[in-house]
Amino acid sequence: MVGTGVREAIVGDRRITGLTPEVIAAIAAEIGPVWEQQRVDRLVSRPRSRTVGAGAKYRLVFMDRLLVTLVNLRHAVTHDVLACWFGVDRSTVTRAIAEIRPLLAMRGCSIAPGVRLRTLTEVVDHLGATGQTAIVDGTEIRVRRPAEGSPNRDRFVSGKTKQNAVKTMVITDAEGRVLFCSPAEPGSRADITHARQLGLPDLLAAQSDTTVLADAGYQGLGTESGGRVVTPPHRKFKKHPPAWYETLLAEKRHAHSSRRIRVEHGIAHLKNWRSLARHHGRREHMSDIIGAVAGLLSHQQTAAQPSGYSI
Repeated sequence: MVGTGVREAIVGDRRITGLTPEVIAAIAAEIGPVWEQQRVDRLVSRPRSRTVGAGAKYRLVFMDRLLVTLVNLRHAVTHDVLACWFGVDRSTVTRAIAEIRPLLAMRGCSIAPGVRLRTLTEVVDHLGATGQTAIVDGTEIRVRRPAEGSPNRDRFVSGKTKQNAVKTMVITDAEGRVLFCSPAEPGSRADITHARQLGLPDLLAAQSDTTVLADAGYQGLGTESGGRVVTPPHRKFKKHPPAWYETLLAEKRHAHSSRRIRVEHGIAHLKNWRSLARHHGRREHMSDIIGAVAGLLSHQQTAAQPSGYSI
């Protein structure tokens, strides 16, 4: 267990966790009781010869487990380094992260104090109720190549980057604040296919006051969603277009790109968390990592931001 001074240094320096002390305290107060209840449930559920609470105590208390997970998500620090830093065994750090990361992932994205969006249905309902314009885009996260001989090994090869990756669909508001990140899917999946499998067109079709901006990778969803998805204009002339048309098309595409650039800013804030820049661990954990980072980032975005500081 780390000393009080070290713990205070980690919490107090936003460069280490990416979060302010107030946000860390709020997260600890929220998921601490959930973690404790899960721990008690595990102890009660198995045959015991001693009472619950007897035996060796955790060397890594809940607050240290939370800090270990936050540092790992923010900087992708290896478990060996964290174990040396916190004075415990590597396996203890691995178990701690495995316990805390799903709790962070299930929190959802904060859009206001006490208001969370956890599913795509909730996001679309929120957009319809508030009349906001949202922006959608897909982003890829590089992962380790599956072992030779693994079934469906090529599923993770991205057609865009020609690298092994997983993909998530990101939805932000017009200001670039993250509203939703989908679970990870293999990198070979097209953006529009991913959106269809998540049910985005059907959800949007049921809303009358919702507009979602998207890039050319989502062309076709506008028709499927009743015009709710707006993509760059199609090129009408295949050969020898007049000069006036080229100028008009460029202006329309530029205007559309200027409106949807905020989603790229939101994705960039997500990728500032090094665990989403490139993942060297197990691919099975990527959905929890994406959900945890999106929830932490959105929580920080809803809190008061110091002027001139980039998340």
